[in-house]
Amino acid sequence: MSHALVHRPVGGPFLTRTTRWLLLFAVLGGAAMLWRLLFGLGSVSNLNDGYPWGIWIALDVVVGTALGCGGYAVALLVYILNRGRYHPLVRPAMLTSLLGYGLAVLAVTIDLGRFWELWKVPVFVWRWTGSPQLEVALCVAAYVLVLLVEMSPALFEKWRDEPANPRREMAKKALGTLDRGMPWILALGLLLPTMHQSSLGTMMLLPGPRMHPLWFTPWLPFLFLVNCVVMGYAIVAIESAFSSWAFGRPRETAMLERLGKVALGVTAFWTLFRVVEVALAGELALIGRGNRSWLFVAEVAVHLAAIAMLASPRWRARADLQVRAAILLVLAGALFRVNTYLVAFRPGAHWSYFPALPELAITIGIFALEIAIYIWAVRRFPILAGHAPAAAQ
Repeated sequence: MSHALVHRPVGGPFLTRTTRWLLLFAVLGGAAMLWRLLFGLGSVSNLNDGYPWGIWIALDVVVGTALGCGGYAVALLVYILNRGRYHPLVRPAMLTSLLGYGLAVLAVTIDLGRFWELWKVPVFVWRWTGSPQLEVALCVAAYVLVLLVEMSPALFEKWRDEPANPRREMAKKALGTLDRGMPWILALGLLLPTMHQSSLGTMMLLPGPRMHPLWFTPWLPFLFLVNCVVMGYAIVAIESAFSSWAFGRPRETAMLERLGKVALGVTAFWTLFRVVEVALAGELALIGRGNRSWLFVAEVAVHLAAIAMLASPRWRARADLQVRAAILLVLAGALFRVNTYLVAFRPGAHWSYFPALPELAITIGIFALEIAIYIWAVRRFPILAGHAPAAAQ
């Protein structure tokens, strides 16, 4: 008989050689963050009036939240398209989303000049209702809360399986309440990323003529939305492969093969749309004129390389090539987003920007902390799915 899927903690020690290195990078990044909070943006960054945001926004927020869309992308498959066979991927994808978005909020706080006034955004909403940044800020904050609710069953299930105590009884009641309210929470969890991921594209419509024509298009909101779905599928495949390798779990090769076919369709559509849109706008003639145009070529080429790998059924069925294709999709999506926010933006010939070492330390520290928290969470809480033991006959 088939066995039901259950979620279980992986167990094992948290402090290993890998996590010690991750925590070291996180501590170094934290020290740079503390220096920035005490002595201001100028003490740790190369930001200026021409480039008011750098890698903290372009990488930690714009790319980081796209990497955090694994939960959104899988939820579209499971709850909208009714593909229940992908359900084992939902909870680890939600954890990745929570970490990606939660640490993106931290990056935004570090980037703000007067970070101590961040609390005014939701309180005095009417002061900046004309800004797309308001919608992004409110949606991201709300989505973090939604993800916390969506991940809370993992905590309550851990308490429920403890010996009899008041916390166990509370967990049983909480799980019942969550079961009844989860459809509404899931609906909100699908709505919010749709709003703010498209708004990240809207943000780069504001510079207008200061954007390079190869990236400036009224379709940017749509491109950002579809791009986050592609990156979401890719990060789910990478996370699955990582958990199989790191924790000695069975590979989910067959499931990732089917997911790769979905990612192939979405990626091929996005790439075709991107190239056709540029061609119809008459901007293809710009290719070869300046270094920026070659980054557009690189962006499309990496997408095409991933498509070529996923288009082969034989390659798509190989675990190693599944991971390589997923890495290519992440690199391609990240390149598109960084190009849009940093490369395509042209404030003027007298302005330049390259991240300072403390900026890089903070970014590396944030990503290292995210991976470390993921390892700790799956070891302690029922995140990853496995087969339940066979029932007594």
